[in-house]
Amino acid sequence: MSLPRRVTTVDAVSGARRARSARTPWWVLALGILATVGLLAVSVFVGVADITGDGGDFLWITRVPRTASLMLAGASMAMAGLVMQLMTQNRFVEPTTVGTTEWAGLGLLLTSILAPSAGIVTKMLVAVVCAFLGTLVFFAFLRRVTLKSSLIVPIVGIMFGAVVSAITTFLAIQTGLLQVLGGWFLGRFTGVEVGRYELLWIVFAVAVVVVIAADRFTVAGLGKDVATGVGLNYERVVLLGVGLVAITTGVVTVVIGMLPFLGLIVPNLVSMVRGDDLRSNLPWVFLAGIWVVTVCDIIGRVVIMPFEVPVSLVLGVVGATVFIAMLLRTRRTGAR
Repeated sequence: MSLPRRVTTVDAVSGARRARSARTPWWVLALGILATVGLLAVSVFVGVADITGDGGDFLWITRVPRTASLMLAGASMAMAGLVMQLMTQNRFVEPTTVGTTEWAGLGLLLTSILAPSAGIVTKMLVAVVCAFLGTLVFFAFLRRVTLKSSLIVPIVGIMFGAVVSAITTFLAIQTGLLQVLGGWFLGRFTGVEVGRYELLWIVFAVAVVVVIAADRFTVAGLGKDVATGVGLNYERVVLLGVGLVAITTGVVTVVIGMLPFLGLIVPNLVSMVRGDDLRSNLPWVFLAGIWVVTVCDIIGRVVIMPFEVPVSLVLGVVGATVFIAMLLRTRRTGAR
């Protein structure tokens, strides 16, 4: 009896993907890619320093690495939000609303306290492990507690993250690392240059894994009963998803800092237009993530030029507005 159910479910997922691909011609995606290239080109030339003429070296030392970081961080954090929303079956979940980022920050602080001379790779590994464990704790809580409304999940996650952040802040005050901690959580691309951003390419490998396992994540997003019924190892897929999200969050937090609400805004906007099939949505999630981060970074560079506003501040304002609008919309429609 399991074989027919497996075939039926997989065919349904594939059929939905083919239908959406049919509604979205290839040239629309090509235009999206061209628009992304144009936006990244604008980002390269926006700034105080002149990169023409004698400033050519400055172009390759800072501007190109910064643009590459915008692309990698924006696409990866948007992807992480989409995976988390599928795993939890909740539209309001992403790394900064469930405490994943706060756990990564705690790992960074513990590394600085216990091993002050540790390199950035060690800090990144500890941050990834802490983010993974913290996200598993949140998932375990969701399984044990029955929540009557989807609105409770992000509220609990934010409270959970606030507790972890309070512990981290207390330890930072006691050890004199509060200013360092603030620098870690302040997401910005100002200090990105050659030799200080290459670790971000790890998230490219994570994105490749997500693309390969996209159908499994889509089926797992239908729920444990459905996934188990079609022969999918639900627990293994969830662990894989949590691990990929933890790696992405840890790497981006170490190199760039916190990018709040990015994983909330982008997947919801894409899903509103295209549905919930992960594989067909991934290209648009990647592109939209790059658009949002790049536009926010450009705004931060020009609003008080020659100084810069951290991109996390601009993202926080935009993301909080969208988050509140989503909460109000869900409350009006009585969604669960």
